[in-house]
Amino acid sequence: MPLTGKAEDTNIMIETIIFYVFAVATVTTACAVVTVRNPVHAVLFLVLTFFTSAVIWMTLEAEFLAISLVLVYVGAVMVLFIFVVMMLDINLARMREGFVRYLPLGLAVAAIMLMMMLSVVTSDVFVMDLGAEPVHGADYSNTKELGAVLYTKYVFAFEIAAVILLVAIIAAISLTMRKRAKTKYQSPSEQMKVRSGDRLPIVK
Repeated sequence: MPLTGKAEDTNIMIETIIFYVFAVATVTTACAVVTVRNPVHAVLFLVLTFFTSAVIWMTLEAEFLAISLVLVYVGAVMVLFIFVVMMLDINLARMREGFVRYLPLGLAVAAIMLMMMLSVVTSDVFVMDLGAEPVHGADYSNTKELGAVLYTKYVFAFEIAAVILLVAIIAAISLTMRKRAKTKYQSPSEQMKVRSGDRLPIVK
């Protein structure tokens, strides 16, 4: 049943209010991530930022991306971050020692980044005439549309990103792997070569 003009205006008003409320919440929590002193609180604010961003994506009919953001980042990555931060013995007093010394450099970098973002936002190159917002039916699948574009038009970029992530994982494992003299390691290849005669015999 199509909506009347008054009902459609009401829905647009509600969506606009939801967008601005969660947009302000996203910006506020994102600023809190880099301003709070406690690392655990920063991680929790980042989790809240992901949740508010997911709500904004829901209003844009990007349900798959919103659910992926909550499940992957909030459910896996951020939990890992919380465990790492809580397991590390972080000396907050030592971290704040060089704050005043590096403050001018930080302000200069922040000013440059702000100018770059303003140049992008105010540029006419990125302005697109999207026209009227398309109305999708109940059988519309955001996941299907995203997969159709990702694996056809952007399949090469998708494969390149996958290779880069694979190289990053291998490099991280190689850099963090340390062999100590007194540590015992298992060799799967040697375990697979073992025979029954090489094992410890059990004598009654």
